[in-house]
Order: sequence, then C-alpha cells, then structure tokens
Amino acid sequence: MNPGRKAANHPSMGSQTAIVSTIAFLEGRRKPYLGPVALFLVANVLFFGTESLAGGTVLSTPLDSHLYKQPWSPLARTLVAHRLDALQTTAALYAPRFDAAVALHARSLILLMALAFATLPGIVFRRGRHPFAAHAAFSLHLYAFLLLLFCVVTMVEAVSLSRSGVPASSQGLDSALSIGLVVGCATYLYVAIGVVYGGTRTGRVLRAIALSAGAAAIVLGYRFALLLLTLYTA
Repeated sequence: MNPGRKAANHPSMGSQTAIVSTIAFLEGRRKPYLGPVALFLVANVLFFGTESLAGGTVLSTPLDSHLYKQPWSPLARTLVAHRLDALQTTAALYAPRFDAAVALHARSLILLMALAFATLPGIVFRRGRHPFAAHAAFSLHLYAFLLLLFCVVTMVEAVSLSRSGVPASSQGLDSALSIGLVVGCATYLYVAIGVVYGGTRTGRVLRAIALSAGAAAIVLGYRFALLLLTLYTA
C-alpha cells in the first residue's frame, strides 16, 4: 500500500476529507465524495456566512485596513487620495461604499485564488507529468481547507472582540493567528503531497514550505487586487 495514503489518517477531519476527495477525483470515483468545485463552493458559502455573521475581515479587507495595516498601505493612501479627489468626496463618506463593494467582490472572485495556485503544483511537480486537472483538483481542495481555517480564525476574532471589546487584529493574537494559518496550510500540504504526488519526507517538507509561501503570496495579492478593483469601480 502507498505509505502516503496511510498519512491521510492523521490530519483533522476537514483536511482528511479534502485529501481523500482529491484521490477519489483523480481515480474517477465521484461518490460518496463531493467534486472539487462543489466542495470548494460549500466551503466558500460556509466561510462567507461565518464572516458575515461574525463581522470578520479575513478577505473582505475594509478601506481603513488597506490604508494603515497592509504592506501596501503607503501606496494605498496615495491611490485613495487621488480617487477621492476625482469623486469629490471624503474618506468618511467613501469608506462604507468601499467596504460593501469589496465584500461583494471578495465573495464572487475567490475562485481566482484557487486557479492561480493551481499553476504552482504544475511547476513544483513538473517531473511527474500530472495533467492540469490533477493540479486544479489539488488546489481546489487546498483552498476549501483554507476557507475552513478562515472560519476558525473569524470565530476566534469574534470571541476575542466579545470578551475584551478589542478586535483581535489590534493585538498580538493577530500575528499568532497568521502563523497558525501558515502552519495549518503547510501541515495540510505535507500530508496531501504524500497522498497525491508521493515523494520523500525531505522533498515533501521543502515542497510544502514552497507551496505555503505561494499560497500566502496569493492571498496577499488577492487582497491588493480587490483594493484596485473596488477603488476604481465603487
């Protein structure tokens, strides 16, 4: 038996389901597992439902966060100032309009992140000559798992706010949650790589780190792209 398949028994139920679903899809078994797109959409609905109820901003980054809390904040302040001049309005009046629009875009375009990530396994595992459908299924299942992690983060932030009255994003907890997301992503990838692509432990560790860095970069890029899209359409 493939030793990578045994590893699928160790992760959490959510990650185990996603990994086994990837194998089922690649082997042509459609039941009892949801297909990659269906599983991704279910996770997407759960995440944005949780974010809406708890007031989370993992992907629906508000204007204030873009202006002061993101790596591109200096550039964002310049772009927003020019946009406000063009619209002849103020930041206080424009912010609610921006926040509502960015939340809508974040929901409707999130699939683009998974599609962008699908190119990375194709590069990392190019010697395996896997079809693009395999990388796409792997990517959709990864992002379904990440969306469930985002649900956890959103609930932790909501609990922190309800108990202390201070958002988690303004505390050291924000850094801890970010690290937890990266570690969770890397752990999932380490197990999933063994199940789907195989390889030595060292190779799986290195590839999991590389793909985790890629996933983090795509999330940041998605946030920045949402800023530009919303800024010039809202």
